Amino acid sequence: MLHEIDGGLEWHGGHQVVRVEPWGSGSVRVRAGLSGLREDIPGALGERPPADASIRIDGTVARLANGAVTVELSDAGLLRFLRSGSGEELLAEQRAHFWWPGSRVFTSTGNGYYRIDQHFASYGGERFLGLGQHTHGLLDQKGGVIDLVQRNAEVTIPFLVSSRGYGLLWNSPAVGRVELAENGTRWTSDSARQIDYWVTAGEGPAEILENYADATGHAPMLPEWASGFWQCKLRYKTQDELMAVAREYHRRGLPLSVIVSDFFHWTHLGDWRFDPAEWPDPAAMVEELREMGTELMVSVWPSVSPLSENYREMMNRGLLVATEQGPPVHADWADKGVDTKIQVSFYDPTNPAARSYLWKRIRDNYHSLGIRVWWLDACEPEIKPGHPANLRYHTGPGAEVGNIYPAEHARGFYEGMRAEGETEIITLCRSAWAGSQRYGAALWSGDIPATFDSLRTQVRAGLNVAMSGIPWWTTDIGGFHGGDQDSPEYRELLVRWFQYGVFCPLLRLHGFREPFVDHLHPEMTGGPNEIWSYGEEVYELLKELLFLRERLRPYVMEQMRLAHERGLPPMRPLCVDFPDDERAWDVDDAFLFGPDVLVAPVTEYGCRERDVYLPEGARWRDPWRDQTHPGGTVVRLPAPLDRVPVLLRDDADLPLEPTGS
Repeated sequence: MLHEIDGGLEWHGGHQVVRVEPWGSGSVRVRAGLSGLREDIPGALGERPPADASIRIDGTVARLANGAVTVELSDAGLLRFLRSGSGEELLAEQRAHFWWPGSRVFTSTGNGYYRIDQHFASYGGERFLGLGQHTHGLLDQKGGVIDLVQRNAEVTIPFLVSSRGYGLLWNSPAVGRVELAENGTRWTSDSARQIDYWVTAGEGPAEILENYADATGHAPMLPEWASGFWQCKLRYKTQDELMAVAREYHRRGLPLSVIVSDFFHWTHLGDWRFDPAEWPDPAAMVEELREMGTELMVSVWPSVSPLSENYREMMNRGLLVATEQGPPVHADWADKGVDTKIQVSFYDPTNPAARSYLWKRIRDNYHSLGIRVWWLDACEPEIKPGHPANLRYHTGPGAEVGNIYPAEHARGFYEGMRAEGETEIITLCRSAWAGSQRYGAALWSGDIPATFDSLRTQVRAGLNVAMSGIPWWTTDIGGFHGGDQDSPEYRELLVRWFQYGVFCPLLRLHGFREPFVDHLHPEMTGGPNEIWSYGEEVYELLKELLFLRERLRPYVMEQMRLAHERGLPPMRPLCVDFPDDERAWDVDDAFLFGPDVLVAPVTEYGCRERDVYLPEGARWRDPWRDQTHPGGTVVRLPAPLDRVPVLLRDDADLPLEPTGS
């Protein structure tokens, strides 16, 4: 049965109900459940925005037109999404079987919860970009099976952009998967209560990303100081060690925007304060750093040791994540004062009281010292073993809501900073979910290997993050796990990775370098990781790259303004600016940094030249040789170790070469 409800459509068939509503420019939201629909399941969409939609019911078919998208809902409960102007089919639900059970399958898992499958048709030649950050090394994920679960370096953001001209947000934080097969697309939630997804249409990926930002939240304006160089290693063990590094950067006249105090700077995990034995005067440290033009970022973990001064109160007040079975502990980890790992718990950011409790500790122990940059590490959360279904959050079972954890964690810091009158807010997060960008969350790619293969993977992972609505992204330059300072191959990898990092939204050097000391122990640290740590030749190359980033910072901030206002990511695949160029959709080893810079990073050891496809519809100038090439062609560019292959679009003029050269 079809009928109109409050500006939308609703269909009832047996116990199943489907609701379709206009939801922003050229966009619609679809919800489906058994018997009724719930309003208490968290998601990324806020209040329904106004829309000028039209509805018509003609016998067995109802149509809702909202800007660029028109939805057809049949009396069998099947949905088709069409381009309003041409009537072209963008996407259609597909039956799981010709007579039963339709396109939506609810299989009971007990107590009112279901394994839910949503089926859509497959289309030949369709490409899928987005879906967060993964280590599979793919840009186009057609043919892939992508787990919808948060893990270190595997970040679930269930939003994809199709080459057919639509975007789809699976607006459910449930654990599951999406299968992008040749014979159909299937979204699955392992245990949930209803289906919720959002579809938008646009002339190209840029318009789709803009609609997505309108629906899930725009990133704030990036603070200008954050567009420079971030120095980090695992780890500076004391205030004196960190300050010695910062002073050396200053003495050498090197730009340094941020330096990081990593984990184990605390007394106990979950105390959220400096250990005075190692960090005796952090207020003075913050003041001196700021006088040098450098911000201090501190690592904040969401885990709480039973040795922490906060553990008992948080446990008694129900501020820690509960478990369905067994004691409420979620991982084994090291802590100070013990010689072995102990069982620790994670706080529950889906509980407003828990977010408030944590922020008060952060405010009193860090923000009061002048610290305003936060590193939210292990915020998947990093449970061991990885059984999210055994967790119970304030907002529901882990299987149904667990993927939202990193977004709610970032929300607590954003709201806390705003309450303190802060307007420049950025958190560096190891995981994210749909809507994380509105809380000032910058994502980095997790604990990745220090190899050329890993660098190649980062190029594609970063572009998919950009297509997932997260404009602030970075990697551990040089990789996290490993890195031999005396290895010629590793030194070359570091240079090539740094060249790539200069053209990433955030430029950050980090890693657990050799020689390692006591893995996962409070004394844990790695070898030096400053730009002068790899020999004079590498130092000179990295120093010049630092100053290249400095010259580019006005351009970077122009792109950050567009990210804030329109949701357009600074680093993006070629197809965003050239959607009508079929070949641009297939390029996965080069990208645009803003509209004017085509970057072709070198990701092979010993490579000294490489081929680059130039998108059709523009002219491309090689600034190093002052040669101009037409679009729609492949050119071979020199790639000596002191140069990253980049080209400038049309008449763009950016300061790539050193002043006076």
